[in-house]
Amino acid sequence: MISRVARERMWFAVFRAAAWLVLSFLLAFLLILCLKGARVISWEFLTQPPREGMTQGGIFPAILGTLCLSLGAVLVAFPLGVMTAIYLTFYAPRNPLTQAIRVSISNLAGTPSIVFGLFGLALFVKTLGFGVSILSGSLTLGLLILPIIIKASEEALKAVPREFLEASYALGATKLQTICRVVLPAASGGILTGVILSLARAAGETAPILFTAASFYATKLPRSPFDETLALPFHIFALMTEGTDPEAHTRIAFGATLVLLALVISLNLVAIIQRYRLQRGKRW
Repeated sequence: MISRVARERMWFAVFRAAAWLVLSFLLAFLLILCLKGARVISWEFLTQPPREGMTQGGIFPAILGTLCLSLGAVLVAFPLGVMTAIYLTFYAPRNPLTQAIRVSISNLAGTPSIVFGLFGLALFVKTLGFGVSILSGSLTLGLLILPIIIKASEEALKAVPREFLEASYALGATKLQTICRVVLPAASGGILTGVILSLARAAGETAPILFTAASFYATKLPRSPFDETLALPFHIFALMTEGTDPEAHTRIAFGATLVLLALVISLNLVAIIQRYRLQRGKRW
């Protein structure tokens, strides 16, 4: 019969092997992507628009469009998400309606992204008349990432020590003053974590912008929020599914994928650095 120590060592070995297996898949993915994508990365590739049916030129309009859509989505979702989290944490009564709201937010977080794309097409593109544009895509992506920001912000607000609130109330501050001057600064790190996660998801989504913002082929940069735009996720999808020159398009798609990955990592890095600066010196 196997002893308890032997069983423990066996399970540790299984867990360790699983961790190394996942890590090996990740390293293999990054290695293949870097080897195939780095071949086409150049200054022209990063700064020029596509030419010759997307077989020549670069992906600069797609890079700019991805940045506009991602940052626009965060600008839409961030204030709504934080305000909703504040309401649910400090003002909402404990009743079935509040519980239903929380369940609905959790369900929205698990809703397939194509559903948000169809909703954005019906509401922003058709009903409100924004058309296929950066504005429609940003609003749709904002709704997509809104549940993530709400949940992360709510957890960050709940993590603030109760003593902070009681000390603020004891000094005569109102609830609103306490939230704005005590709770939000203390919870800023956790809130930014939600923003980081949502930013990465918004930058990599294809389905929501498929009907609301993405252009199949464009050589000019958008001039207003009501113009459609290229975006890296949809550009990669278009190259691999609709291209007429598979060899050239596959090569460009690998390069665009590497750029998209670097873009997401860069955006996350900036947010992580800002979160570290906000949290530096905080101890409780």
